[in-house]
Amino acid sequence: REGCYSGSHNFEVTDGFKLGMIFFILSECFFFLGIFWAYLHLAESPAVELGGIWPPSGVGVFDPKGIPFLNTILLVSSGVSVTWTHHAIELGDFKSSLLSLLFTVILGGAFTVFQLLEYYVAGFTFSCSSYSSVYFLGTGFHGLHVIIGRALLIICLFRFSYLFISPNHRVGFECSVWYWHFVDVVWFCLYLVFYWWGV
Repeated sequence: REGCYSGSHNFEVTDGFKLGMIFFILSECFFFLGIFWAYLHLAESPAVELGGIWPPSGVGVFDPKGIPFLNTILLVSSGVSVTWTHHAIELGDFKSSLLSLLFTVILGGAFTVFQLLEYYVAGFTFSCSSYSSVYFLGTGFHGLHVIIGRALLIICLFRFSYLFISPNHRVGFECSVWYWHFVDVVWFCLYLVFYWWGV
């Protein structure tokens, strides 16, 4: 209501929104940095109780070329499609922006479904070992961020369909795009460290 009808979102207000989103994403970076630190610390000095190896013996890790690779393709594709949306809205191409944003939301949903499938077929649980605890902590919190980012994009999709977002009025959408790209980058790091390097 403030931005669309009253015109209260001037340049200073929108700059404040963008700065707030930058600080929020930066705080999330430090959160995931702590998870990566825990994983790498445990991997570099595995406990004697775990057999001195990482991942611990008896833990069936996932093949990085299976579901994790498919999820990587899904998220990279969603990053491309949300960038397409951003460029289309800058050009005023409403139809392309709506279609590409819908495609991004569908890809995000597919990622969540395959992540849940991976959890379902996992040969270990959260309480099996320090490996499984850190694995589920990292991938689970990332999955939560995907759900939140997808919810933000769904809100933007409704705002697009009601013409509440325009080339000159898109700060909420831009912040959602930044968040989605953050989710993409974190997954890429998770994929490299948790699935490739850790095996």
